[in-house]
Amino acid sequence: MSIFERYLTIWIAFAMAGGIAIGSAAPALVSAIAAAEVASVNLVVAALIWAMVYPMMVGVELSSLRNVAKQPKGLAITLIVNWLIKPFSMAALGVLFFEVVFADLIAPDDAKQYIAGLILLGAAPCTAMVFVWSQLTRGDESYTLLQVSVNDVVMVFAFAPIVAFLLGVTDIVVPWETLVLSVILFVALPLAAGLWTRRQLGSVERIAAFRTHIKPWSIIGLIATVVILFALQGQVILDRPQVIALIAVPILLQSYGIFALAYAAAYALKVPHRIAAPCALIGTSNFFELAVAVAIGLFGLNSGAALATVVGVLVEVPVMLSLVAFANRTRSRFAPDPRAKPESR
Repeated sequence: MSIFERYLTIWIAFAMAGGIAIGSAAPALVSAIAAAEVASVNLVVAALIWAMVYPMMVGVELSSLRNVAKQPKGLAITLIVNWLIKPFSMAALGVLFFEVVFADLIAPDDAKQYIAGLILLGAAPCTAMVFVWSQLTRGDESYTLLQVSVNDVVMVFAFAPIVAFLLGVTDIVVPWETLVLSVILFVALPLAAGLWTRRQLGSVERIAAFRTHIKPWSIIGLIATVVILFALQGQVILDRPQVIALIAVPILLQSYGIFALAYAAAYALKVPHRIAAPCALIGTSNFFELAVAVAIGLFGLNSGAALATVVGVLVEVPVMLSLVAFANRTRSRFAPDPRAKPESR
């Protein structure tokens, strides 16, 4: 492992603190970054995520997708957890905490807003960052691409009905421009660039050498993304720390619970670790661009629902890093994978 990967948690902690400091010390700079936005997708953050995703896309072999039918369990676990369990468990946790556990601490109207934000997070599985988490767990690039792509297709049809059902409203306006732009920026373009790179490099040896060369930039992109995200939300954290902490509780329980469920199912079904780890991480991570955009569209920029989706952004990176570390520590407990490729990273 590189020095960046070995001490990644430390770098992320510094990045979080640095982001909050920048948000307080240079509000004009933060405002300029925030203004660089199209369809609720921040272009600065998008560029950094693209840089993170591209190294993994170089490892995608489209020809290997033909073998996916031989290993359907990982895809089945992802779909069941993401669409039949996660949205409803998130809604249940929201109601439990904000209408029961935290009832004396939160005004009823605010509680409803926070629950709505949590529901939006729970109904939007990750599109972009999961490629980073998969790379950090030595996941199967091609299978991860398939899992994300299938989830994106399901999201087009399932997101609005599930959210409408759980929120009890019918006028859900899905920001299609956000959904389409995110898929193009975080899946289609990096994939096209990765395939073009493979074609230009030619041999397996040159591809492996190139990936080794560019891999540190993926970690640097992750750290820079965390700095910007926390800079953008630094003032919110400083102004409302107690509310942030309360909203984080059900999100944390949901994240670790969903991961445990998917990871345990993959282990029980003898899914190879290179598929099991990304399979569990996809459901744990969230498509926060979509959740934030819908929260703002339905409830307003300064609403409690929008704040809850933002807390999801802030919680995600530390949580995912802890789960990546756990997945890596438990790799040896999974059955040996006869189709695993020789280590090239």
